[in-house]
Amino acid sequence: MAFDNVCKILAEEYPSEFARWLLPVEPQEIKVLKTELSIEPIRADSVTFLQTENRILHIEFQTRTKSAPPIPFRMLDYSVRLKRQYDIPVTQVVIFLQETDDEIAFTEEYVDETTTHRYRVIRLWEQDSALFLNNQALLALAPLTQTISPQGLLSQVAQRVATISDRDIRQNIAGYTEILAGLRFDKNLIRRLLSEDVMQESVIYQDILQKGRQQEAFTMINRLFNRRFNEIEPLLIERVRGLSTEQLENLAEALLDFTDVSDLEAWLEQQENNLDRLCQSQLPTKT
Repeated sequence: MAFDNVCKILAEEYPSEFARWLLPVEPQEIKVLKTELSIEPIRADSVTFLQTENRILHIEFQTRTKSAPPIPFRMLDYSVRLKRQYDIPVTQVVIFLQETDDEIAFTEEYVDETTTHRYRVIRLWEQDSALFLNNQALLALAPLTQTISPQGLLSQVAQRVATISDRDIRQNIAGYTEILAGLRFDKNLIRRLLSEDVMQESVIYQDILQKGRQQEAFTMINRLFNRRFNEIEPLLIERVRGLSTEQLENLAEALLDFTDVSDLEAWLEQQENNLDRLCQSQLPTKT
């Protein structure tokens, strides 16, 4: 659920550190690109675009090897779109988080009759843990790196987290680490080594959990739509996607009384009007 999202948050919170890790030359300037690519928008929570002075760094985090379209073709697609939009070189890196022997995790190119496109693959379970233990920005990834003593590694990570002096940063890094470590370790062990009260105080940790609940609620609603209605316009689906968890739960109940898509449109308009009235009521009163 949240593993890929945590990595995206880390890359966007610490773009310079990720660029230093993944690019051969240290960039002088770097910014996170908040963009949708042309033609059909690409929406993938695990994707991060970083722009340096003369290069785009495209990072894609994966817990699974299966996707539609397949990862190699997707990398070609991203590369073409990025080059067309920014007209500068693109470095692409796919980072696999969870150990697997699937050949996709060992594939670094897309090949067909006329095209060969190459990208870089990093398998975290093969990476030296020292790099990650010694870098605050990468510390949350350390539990997934190479080790002969996984529990010992997790203990080292917990000790490094405890030494972070800034309380807010320490809580957030603990939250990130707890989530990512779940790909490899038992939940009880994680919470024994990483103080549970510190993780629960993390604003980012709570936000990630909330996003996970919202995504689960949206998935349930979408399934109900598919069973109830023949077809719904994509723009309508996007409006539903933007609802809060509570609103989605209310929609699930209201859906029982809907007869066609127009009822859904009316319900969404009512929700948006309610939000507008709430915002207006909170504006300062002119005197």
